Amino acid sequence: MSGMQWLGGTVLAVLYLIFIFTVGLMTFRKGHLVLGILGIFIPLLWVIGALLPNRGGGMTPEI
Repeated sequence: MSGMQWLGGTVLAVLYLIFIFTVGLMTFRKGHLVLGILGIFIPLLWVIGALLPNRGGGMTPEI
């Protein structure tokens, strides 16, 4: 593999990890604990949990 392929793969991997952990945090903050825990093994559940509405029992205080 060439240097550009390694660089491109590394950049895409880092962006993927940032995206996954961002939506994982959003899932926990919205109060979807089960989706957050299962999302560690199946990251698609983190995306679903981040898109669902707030349950009201999340980590963020009510204003």
